[in-house]
Amino acid sequence: MFSLAACNNDSKTEPKKLEKVRIAEVTRSIFYAPQYVALAKGFFKAEGLDITLTTTPGGDKTMTALISGGADVALVGSETSIYVYAQGANDPVINFAQLTQTDGTFLVARDKIDNFSWDLLKGKTFLGQRKGGMPQMVGEFVLKKHGIDPHQDLNLIQNIDFANIANAFASGTGEFVQLFEPTASIFEKEGKGHIVASFGKESGHVPYTTFMAKESYMKKNKETIEKFTRAIYKAQQWVESHSAEEIAKAVESYFPDTDPEIMKTVVERYKSQGSYATDPILDTIEWANLQNIMEKAGELPKKVDHKTLVNTEIAKKVINK
Repeated sequence: MFSLAACNNDSKTEPKKLEKVRIAEVTRSIFYAPQYVALAKGFFKAEGLDITLTTTPGGDKTMTALISGGADVALVGSETSIYVYAQGANDPVINFAQLTQTDGTFLVARDKIDNFSWDLLKGKTFLGQRKGGMPQMVGEFVLKKHGIDPHQDLNLIQNIDFANIANAFASGTGEFVQLFEPTASIFEKEGKGHIVASFGKESGHVPYTTFMAKESYMKKNKETIEKFTRAIYKAQQWVESHSAEEIAKAVESYFPDTDPEIMKTVVERYKSQGSYATDPILDTIEWANLQNIMEKAGELPKKVDHKTLVNTEIAKKVINK
C-alpha cells in the first residue's frame, strides 16, 4: 500500500516548466516556413521551449533587439553578423542554424515578356532593395553576372523603404522591381506585374537567413540552443517531406490575410528552387559565397573566417543524433 501511494504522489507532480526563448524575426515571410512549422507542429514545445516570436522589420532593428537584450535569438541575414563584428563588438553574434539557403526575391516586370533575357533591363528603371541588405547585394551580383553594370546601364532606385517598394511599383514607378513573395505572386495574379526570373536560382547557395545569438548567450545556454536547433531541424525535415499544400496549411495561421492558393504557389516556388535549407548547417562554401557577394557589392567591411562567426558543432550534433 505504501508503494502504491508513493507512485500515486509521483504521478501528480506538475509538468516541467517550459523555458522561454524570445525570437526577433526580420520580417514575416512564407520564406521562413520551417520556423512557423516548428511553432505550429509543437516541435519547440516538445523540446521544452516556450517561444515568443516578434517581427522587427529591418536587419538593423533586429540586430538592435538582439544586442540590447530585447531578444535571445534573431532570424536575419548572415551579413548582419559580419557588420556587427567589423564594428569591434566585444560580444560577437554567432550564426548557429541556417534556415534559408538561397535569395528569396524575384524579378517582376511590368509587362508580360515571353522570351526574357537580362539585357532587357538595360536603359530601364529598376526598383531594387535597400542598400547594404542581402536582397540588394544579391540583386547587383546577379546583374553583374549577366554583364550589366547596375549603376551605369540602368536607372537603379534604392532609396525607397522596404515596406513601400511594392506600392511604388504598383503606382507606376519603374519597368522592373525586385520583390519577395507573396507580393510577387499577388502582383502576377492581379495583373500588376509578371515574374520573369528568380534571384535565388541565379545567385546559388548562400546563408541568406540564419538563427543567431550573442556568444555570451550561447555559452550560458548551451542546452537551450541545442534544443532550439533540434526543433528547427525537425521542421526542416517535415517541410522537405511534405507537399506545398500541406506546408501552406500548417502555417496558415501566421498569414491570416494571405490567400491559401497564393500561399501554396509561393511555398511550391521556394521548394522547387531549394530555398528552404534541409538541415541547419551553414557550411564554409556558403559562407565564402556570402562574402563574395558582399565584396562585389562593395559592402564587405572585412573578411571574416567561417569559424569566427559560425558554430556548426550544435547543428552537426543534432543531425547525428
